[in-house]
Amino acid sequence: MVQRFADQYIGGAWRPSLDGGVVEVFNPATEQLLATVPAGGAADVDAAVAAARAAARAWGATAPGERLAPLGRLRDGLAAAQQEIAETVVAELGSPIGFASSVQAGLPLAVTQSYLELLAAYPFEERVGNSVVYAEPVGVVAAITPWNYPLHQVVAKVVPALAAGCTVVLKPAEDTPLVARLFARLVDEAGFPAGVFNLVTGTGAVTGAALAAHPDVDLVSFTGSTAVGRTVAEAAGRGIKRVTLELGGKSANVVLPGADLARAVNVNVANVFANSGQTCSAWTRLLVPEEQYEEALALAAKAAAKYVPGDPADPATRVGPLVNARQLERVRGYIRDALQQGARLVAGGAERPEGIEAGHYVRPTVLADVSPEAAVAREEIFGPVLTVLAYRDEEHALEIANGTDYGLAGGVWAADEASAVAFARRMDTGQVDINGGRFNPLAPFGGYKSSGIGRELGRHGLEEYLQTKSLQF
Repeated sequence: MVQRFADQYIGGAWRPSLDGGVVEVFNPATEQLLATVPAGGAADVDAAVAAARAAARAWGATAPGERLAPLGRLRDGLAAAQQEIAETVVAELGSPIGFASSVQAGLPLAVTQSYLELLAAYPFEERVGNSVVYAEPVGVVAAITPWNYPLHQVVAKVVPALAAGCTVVLKPAEDTPLVARLFARLVDEAGFPAGVFNLVTGTGAVTGAALAAHPDVDLVSFTGSTAVGRTVAEAAGRGIKRVTLELGGKSANVVLPGADLARAVNVNVANVFANSGQTCSAWTRLLVPEEQYEEALALAAKAAAKYVPGDPADPATRVGPLVNARQLERVRGYIRDALQQGARLVAGGAERPEGIEAGHYVRPTVLADVSPEAAVAREEIFGPVLTVLAYRDEEHALEIANGTDYGLAGGVWAADEASAVAFARRMDTGQVDINGGRFNPLAPFGGYKSSGIGRELGRHGLEEYLQTKSLQF
């Protein structure tokens, strides 16, 4: 049954959209219409920003302890809704239920808890010589989020903004607005003052553009492609707004001589195929010593064979569909182009997986014999495609690792931690995992170069939504 929504969450209440259009939301595994939501335009954006502006001064003046209470209730709501969240993400994104339960639903809860703890201890004022320096909220935040981690990215922006004392207008991705509506329901149930949080669904070209350029928005926080990020930054720059951008990636996972090659390859394959390859920080380039190249390819082929596409609602499925037909053709195009240019197919390919007749499915793919200058080795594909590259020595490995426009994440594997750290310190990227180090929601996440501006998560993520004032005595 198709769900049809006609309202936006503005000023503490669900209100009919003022703009009249609709966005259709499809199930990527079945290609069937799942729901429709309002396509907000200038009128909806104006109403939401006005509500956020009206609430900004009072919310920003609250003591941190007063903000903890509704944020704590939001945390409790997220905990109670874990199954509903996972099922919603499976339906609108196609993320496999196991991954959706543990990461798509679990990570936002962990991030929210981390900000509750941080808010309780954060020093919003400090004495510096004869001055007192205050950390104050920026004001009205426009949060524009992507479809690949549709709740995590919402929480990573909205929760620290609210904790900092900012008010928010959220514009979620048009492919995955349903979990954002669920989040808005939880915010409403948590009892935040009217106007502190607002939700406007719609397209990036209309709704997102109107938010980024709105004169009453003080900060724009955007996650998405580098190309759209440039457009957002230009629009925000005309109004001298602060902007944070978490953009694309083409991350390298470097296996140094003497490292545990088998473990490094297995973890890399799991990393790049997670969420059907739709992860900006995925290690899409595996760099190995020339003398271990063929061994690494054999290990990658064996590991990739375990990732069979299937129904994302089935607990046994490890790879689901891509989000839409446009993304499917983009990924297939990269694979076809690489093969036409002489790449060797180690696993997968551009053809539809056997036995699957509907849905936006692509085979998890491993490519070899690719030049570091090829498009498949330099451009973000955003699908389950791993390129394996050989290097002569560590300097050559560093040249390849740093040889793209991106710098979001990466990995280094070595026989000893000191060697891995020494190499990682020379990588032009914002976050590096050493010998498979676990993701840390307290550590800052963000990129170098064309991968963005600013940081999310932890103390650094909170401080993106704060500005400083000093009083001299």
